[in-house]
Amino acid sequence: MTPDVHDSEYFRRRAAEARAAAFCKDRDEAVEVNGDLALAYAALARRRAVTAERTVETPAIPLAE
Repeated sequence: MTPDVHDSEYFRRRAAEARAAAFCKDRDEAVEVNGDLALAYAALARRRAVTAERTVETPAIPLAE
């Protein structure tokens, strides 16, 4: 697993945790903050996923085919 894929998975998990916390109505003041965190983590996960897709691994020494 590349670092970018690992980061993307991490941010996806954090976004899910923040969404779950935002739906918890026990703490009214924290709902808005957790919603914002969920959006931020989701955006980071998408950004990392795009970066991982763009990264093409090329060998240090080109191999003859």
